[in-house]
Amino acid sequence: MIIDLTSEKNFVPHFEFSIGGDELDLENEPLKIKNGVDVEGDIKKGIAQTEISGKISARVVLECTRCLTEIEQDLEFPFDADFVNSEHFLDAKETELSEGDLGVAVLDDEKVDFNELVREQILLNLPEQVFCRENCKGLCEKCGANRNLIDCKCKEKEIDPRWAALKDLK
Repeated sequence: MIIDLTSEKNFVPHFEFSIGGDELDLENEPLKIKNGVDVEGDIKKGIAQTEISGKISARVVLECTRCLTEIEQDLEFPFDADFVNSEHFLDAKETELSEGDLGVAVLDDEKVDFNELVREQILLNLPEQVFCRENCKGLCEKCGANRNLIDCKCKEKEIDPRWAALKDLK
């Protein structure tokens, strides 16, 4: 969904829509969108800068960080995005950026691609680690078995090579 900020008749300060997961180009990312993504928010258009703020919510499928089991989770978070017209953006190569400048994107043609904005915000707001349960045991480093499901006994079979000669004394 692309919104043209120069069109006065099509411009609405409040938006609310849903995007299908297949429209966000997330095939190579560590999540799957379950149903769709709900987006709502407001657009504040200024002379040089446009501010878009709102809330994104979706049901996603992620992998457990330890055992790689798929987990369904609700994502819901606020977002803020600022866009500046290209003529108002500094072209100087040696300009010092402030912390506020890092969240500003440059618009070349006064159009905002909401699919790309939503995709970017979802990826930025994914949790770093997701666990299927608090005490997840993860995968066995030797055989790769899910230690939550089976006890593979790889630790018991392993003998420290420094003590291996003593095993033969029995």
